Amino acid sequence: MSSASGSRVVVTGATGNVGTSVVSLLSEDPEVASVRGLARRIPRWSPPKTEWVAVDVASEQAGLAGQFEGADAVIHLAWAFQPTHDPATTWRTNVLGSIRVFDAVAAAHVPVLVHASSVGAYSPGPKDHAVDESWPTHGWPDAAYTREKAYLERALDTFERDHPDVRVVRMRPAFLFKAESASEQRRIFSGRLLPGPLARPELLPFLPDIPGLRVQALHTDDGAEAYRLALRHDVRGAFNLAADPPLDAEVLGELLGTRPVRLPRAAARSAIAAAWGLHLLPASPQLFDAVLRLPLMDCTRAHTELGWRPERTATEVIQEFLQGLRRGEGLDTAPMQGRKVG
Repeated sequence: MSSASGSRVVVTGATGNVGTSVVSLLSEDPEVASVRGLARRIPRWSPPKTEWVAVDVASEQAGLAGQFEGADAVIHLAWAFQPTHDPATTWRTNVLGSIRVFDAVAAAHVPVLVHASSVGAYSPGPKDHAVDESWPTHGWPDAAYTREKAYLERALDTFERDHPDVRVVRMRPAFLFKAESASEQRRIFSGRLLPGPLARPELLPFLPDIPGLRVQALHTDDGAEAYRLALRHDVRGAFNLAADPPLDAEVLGELLGTRPVRLPRAAARSAIAAAWGLHLLPASPQLFDAVLRLPLMDCTRAHTELGWRPERTATEVIQEFLQGLRRGEGLDTAPMQGRKVG
């Protein structure tokens, strides 16, 4: 990827949770000459070697091929989680927008495409052992997020067949958190319903222990490092990204000093469905169904082929995130504006 003058990298979705971490890392990398950040709204944040361009990938007039001209790599992170009540809108941004990105990469003859897939692309899988990147990626069809991530895996299969000269890397991270993403993720997933005690776990009377709720987490900066390493190494294909340990009620109870209490899955889902139906909760019950079915991921390939290992444990990630919630942390970009829990 690199040349005598350094590499030129374009990042879509550059002002969100993952984008801000990726842009920060690349702007400090001596092998990177310039970063072009694409976002719907140009931020006041101005890291070194970075230029901003206002682009909406959902628009047919986005002119993406022109933005990618001369780039050594495109990192595609742009994604819309909301409105969850209007899946046609998220489909236009996430699926049709991504296909525009892929087509523009080919039209501009960009040699490297790194795409943000997700653990959500995986078909339902085990919670008692980890699966590698060969696990099927058909998602959970009822949830828009997992359905869209899985569809794009198939779109990339076709893209790789038609454009074998492009080195395509698919990152499949676990849930990504950092202190600065706390306000954004509260708005995306919890809205107004997140009670203050969740940011102060010592005030929680108990922790719901829901069957199947065992997931993995990763610090966003650790995930960003994997993206950076994918540019440096001549690798292709998918990479699982997660930190240990897997998070369940027992681990979180010890972390938060709170007693786990078994809660039937149906009761938890009914409460989420009622809140979502009343437009009080942005996260849909279908997404809850998908989370309960996500497999645990084996990250051996990222360790061996990228030389990647997370610097923070999953419990450290959750601790930092909760501190970010309490302080209302954020960044000076439109998606990442900070706001304290009410």
